[in-house]
Amino acid sequence: MKRILIVEDEQTIAELEKDYLEVEGFQAEIVASGTEGLHKAVKEDYQLILLDVMLPGMDGFEICRKIRQERDIPILMITAKREDIDKIRGLGIGADDYIVKPFSPSELVARVKAHLARYERLVTKEKPKDILQIRGLVIDSASRRVHVNQEEVTLTTREFDLLFFLASHPDRVFAKDHIFERIWGLDSMGDMATVTVHVRKIREKIEADTSHPQYIETVWGAGYRFKS
Repeated sequence: MKRILIVEDEQTIAELEKDYLEVEGFQAEIVASGTEGLHKAVKEDYQLILLDVMLPGMDGFEICRKIRQERDIPILMITAKREDIDKIRGLGIGADDYIVKPFSPSELVARVKAHLARYERLVTKEKPKDILQIRGLVIDSASRRVHVNQEEVTLTTREFDLLFFLASHPDRVFAKDHIFERIWGLDSMGDMATVTVHVRKIREKIEADTSHPQYIETVWGAGYRFKS
């Protein structure tokens, strides 16, 4: 049974989420504070996290960033403010999706199922020889690990997907909208700035000099290209 952590301080909303998820066969657990939610998220075994933005102790943005340093599981953020949506879209904090209050419980369940299914496809898609080695960069799609000059670097789910996609098609230029559709999907919420943010974050982790990247090259007016 898949375990879901609900980090939400509004008890009515948290209980509603829990009830609908349990009807669908999930095991859901509620915590009301940001500090406790972070502790459980990194110490215990959950398959997905529902994370409210406004929380006592620590806000959802900071919790999301800290979880991403430790865990690579789907994170869905719950928000009621427009400016929060813009932050989730543009800052690359590591969230996989967001849901706006008030929301339909059926929409919540559908989003949860979709992200769990997508995550399972990604982590179980193991192929022989799915290791890409380009100069000092090694990308292992089976273990979803990346090494630069024999040092392991930690990427979020989307960062790994984006890097592996570009590296799997060296010297081809991909427009931002093509990348967004391929990595985030047609039905995802967001905009093209998300691609730019994720490329920047990948470069910070794999490039020796981000101003002169040796792996992901910007082709002005066209998109991005992975240099073979």
